[in-house]
Amino acid sequence: MRSLIRRRPEAGKADPAPSRWSWRMQRLMLTPGFRFALRVGLPFTLSLLAGTIYMADEERRGTVVQAIADVRASIEERPEFMVKLMAIDGASDLLSSEIRTALPLEFPLSSFDLDLPQIREKITDIDGVRQANVRIRPGGVLQIDVTPRVPVAVWRSETGLALVDNTGAHVARIGARRDHADLPLIAGAGAAKAVPEALKLIGAANVLGDRLRGLVRVGGRRWDVVLDRNQTIMLPEENALQALERVIALEGAQEVLTRDVARVDMRLAARPTLRMNEDATREWWHIRQLSGQ
Repeated sequence: MRSLIRRRPEAGKADPAPSRWSWRMQRLMLTPGFRFALRVGLPFTLSLLAGTIYMADEERRGTVVQAIADVRASIEERPEFMVKLMAIDGASDLLSSEIRTALPLEFPLSSFDLDLPQIREKITDIDGVRQANVRIRPGGVLQIDVTPRVPVAVWRSETGLALVDNTGAHVARIGARRDHADLPLIAGAGAAKAVPEALKLIGAANVLGDRLRGLVRVGGRRWDVVLDRNQTIMLPEENALQALERVIALEGAQEVLTRDVARVDMRLAARPTLRMNEDATREWWHIRQLSGQ
């Protein structure tokens, strides 16, 4: 049996066994993480250190920043990226003018300098715009497609006259009622919030022809239908359309509105009330006195 005791190397011969530090280094080189650190981490650290030292000088930093800005400008200002004009479709001349005023853009400019979502937001903030689509069209054109709000009524409020669409949204201010005589008139605080109901009532009252003057919102809860000859139909808070149709049916059967009636009160569905005008009331009292009743 061989002896397990390690013999000392003979004099003049090198020991073939690796040293302790060499053995540890070999073990480290077999570790994937250590090899990755030598291959990637060390060069990155040295490069970062060198860059930090180089960029510590303010003049060098300015030179690098300016070089980057010049490269970026040379790309952004290429002809294929330049926007030369703005086109607006779907809007009237007045609305187009408002859009151009809201977007004070100076052409030509780079498409990289245009924030399309912000431009769209500015356009939709205009009262007369319901929806807008913004894109850059080939040829350097900023294309704006507008869906305008269509006015359906004139709203008279404490602040003046305004056009509103079928949702009650504000469209534009107007100076005089005669400028939009073809649109129905609604009045009162909060009337714009109930435009859909007002349109239904106006549609039902169209059978009255030119006698209809408009609708007045009372207390933010119900409507009064105003006719010529100072006649008023007072509608209830609920089932207003049905109440108005009852009055129109009475007019067709008994000509209630043709008579000297000042008000038709339909607020209590079970007990409609008629109020005569002052001249008819005085005449009625005069007849009663003559008859001795």
